[in-house]
Amino acid sequence: MPIIGPDPKCLEVEIRRKPESFPSVLVSAITLVDSDGRVLISKRPDGKTMAGLWEFPGGKVENTETPEEALIREIREELGLDITESCLAPLSFASHTYADFHLLMVLFVCRVWKGIPEPREGQEIRWVRPMRLGDYAMPPADINLVSMLQDFL
Repeated sequence: MPIIGPDPKCLEVEIRRKPESFPSVLVSAITLVDSDGRVLISKRPDGKTMAGLWEFPGGKVENTETPEEALIREIREELGLDITESCLAPLSFASHTYADFHLLMVLFVCRVWKGIPEPREGQEIRWVRPMRLGDYAMPPADINLVSMLQDFL
């Protein structure tokens, strides 16, 4: 029998609502893709939340910034790379509720930049084939983007 409307089982799922004081955080992240089709990921250093997990580089969007401006700033600070807004292509986003905040992460793809990536904030970096991204422990928001990224690349 064909389904002609929403699956009624979806109505049985409890929706976790956030308290009024629960902050939302907007983050921009980047998928740097090199000429060999590899993706750059970075390992969160000791002392940071979710230390030891691998992630797509980027960071928090400040109140006066666009997601693109924040990403350009973060990538310069974290990796010493110069990227321009015209080289950023929005690809997808992840929406994930953690224990004490809600994260909305915008993911961009970039294939052109100036410089050689250098870890500048105590993080480890690694170039990885897209199909191997699942081999790395990542925060839930980043994990949500892996299969989509693998299909794209």
